[in-house]
Amino acid sequence: MDDKTSNDNKEAPTTTTPSKVEPNFVAPLGPNVHVSRHPILAHKLSVLRSSSTPPHSFRAVLREITFHLAYEATSTLSTRDVPITVPSSSNSSNHVDAIGQKLRERVALIPILRSGLGMVDPMLELVNGATVHHIGMYKNKSNMMPVQYYNRLPKVCDVDVAYVLDPLIATSNTITSVVGMLKKWGVSEIHVLSVIASRRGLSELLKRHPGVHVTLGTLDDGLSDDGDLLPGLGDAGDRLYGTGEVGEDDDLVHVSKRKRTMSDLGN
Repeated sequence: MDDKTSNDNKEAPTTTTPSKVEPNFVAPLGPNVHVSRHPILAHKLSVLRSSSTPPHSFRAVLREITFHLAYEATSTLSTRDVPITVPSSSNSSNHVDAIGQKLRERVALIPILRSGLGMVDPMLELVNGATVHHIGMYKNKSNMMPVQYYNRLPKVCDVDVAYVLDPLIATSNTITSVVGMLKKWGVSEIHVLSVIASRRGLSELLKRHPGVHVTLGTLDDGLSDDGDLLPGLGDAGDRLYGTGEVGEDDDLVHVSKRKRTMSDLGN
């Protein structure tokens, strides 16, 4: 075999694009799904789950976890060159010309009320130029389907990337519905940021919206018959704001006049 024939049969060299997944994240369900494996975050997740964590601590830990997850989720954003000046170290009145970087995309945060509100501030610390559009959803207990009660999306979409914020993904009915709304609104790239998701819920979300990006703190295997995440962390909204269920007969009665149980009387 001559050299020419040998060279013709050689495969052209290929180049690989480095993965954007950081060492502390794994992508078991595709390149767009990142699940943290950081030991510090695992520790903080246990604090967040614990029944003994009071609302003020719950808010603080959720903020820390969100900042960690958001740092990873925003790594896919791009930048453009901008001219800047830098003060001289020898003479503060002199400035040196340089090239800096500025985010290219227009970013929006979409917190799902009310628990998603606890994730907004740490996101704004990272992307302080982002707009915030609220969507309110609650679960219909009879069929576990989401019901929208509030929507502040502008009529015209002026956003390139949207980050949907919700601490929990259980059945994924709510998050799937919101992602669908954003697609109809016209967002080209959608990221879901959540602390805990069920494996079944995540699978359903990806089945309905295979192109969505998802960044998670961890995955739970359990899902109750009522559609609650197990072990989860309880009702994230109630734990954020120190609220609980009010008795049906007591919701319009001042707290001082509500019925008291024997355990209340004994305290």
